[in-house]
Amino acid sequence: MNGVHACGCRLLEVDDAVQKAVIPLALLYPATGSETTARFGPYTLDVAQDAAPVGGPYPLVVVSHGNAGTPWAYRELARHLVQAGYVVALPAHPGNTRNNNNRANTAANLANRPRHISVVIDAAYRALPGMLLADTVAVIGHSIGGYTALAVAGGQPWTGPYERKTNPPQPVPVTPDARVRALVLLAPATAWFRPGALREVHQPILMITGDLDVNTPVAHALNVLDGVADRSRVVHKVFAGAAHFSFMSKFPAEMTRPEFHPSQDPPGFDRATIQPALFDDITAFLHRTLGDTATH
Repeated sequence: MNGVHACGCRLLEVDDAVQKAVIPLALLYPATGSETTARFGPYTLDVAQDAAPVGGPYPLVVVSHGNAGTPWAYRELARHLVQAGYVVALPAHPGNTRNNNNRANTAANLANRPRHISVVIDAAYRALPGMLLADTVAVIGHSIGGYTALAVAGGQPWTGPYERKTNPPQPVPVTPDARVRALVLLAPATAWFRPGALREVHQPILMITGDLDVNTPVAHALNVLDGVADRSRVVHKVFAGAAHFSFMSKFPAEMTRPEFHPSQDPPGFDRATIQPALFDDITAFLHRTLGDTATH
């Protein structure tokens, strides 16, 4: 992208006809105009609200948040990517958010999440006509968002013990989306993929984990490395001292407390210190796999 534009922001509500739910969606994009500090619930970000898009066409990056999460927990990464020449879609997965988590640990949630990504991709192309490169999408997923990315990229998940309760394991109905060309997995949760279940995932993958992650320990990363069609297409980076939530933006001061685990890092570790390296790794990977946005 030539020069640094403002970070435009457009808020949408997208219907998911299957779940009969509304997906809250923020689109961040290179824009004209001036930024002001906007509040999104307890989170703030400097954006140009509803500003006119500028330049393009750009690749689309969709961010899938974690269990009981919010897309605004990745707001600094999203803004960085806009300034690097990407359009970023931040959906909130209905039924699996901090405000309403009534679908957690259900087979329905496993089926809904990958479909949400495709529905959001459709909505982004409608909302920003001519601004997006055709069929050039990356998905960034954290924790169960990593599951979501792998499922929409061609993985075949099965229900786990939380979802099936007393029922035998069942395949989760998911439809791969061929527009997804690259994946970034942050501390991915992958227990729903049995041996062989990721053989149809052929996209290049950047997987980033923390060596102190007790929520999704190394076995989850090994599921990806050992499961995809071509292990050489996976770049795996381990951040020393990082735990499961260390790849999220810092939480506001009023939310930062010991009993709120996502706000906490291991002793001696500050997530803000790894943000530049994390953002650079992700941006360089997207440039390699989706094309250098400086030409757009």
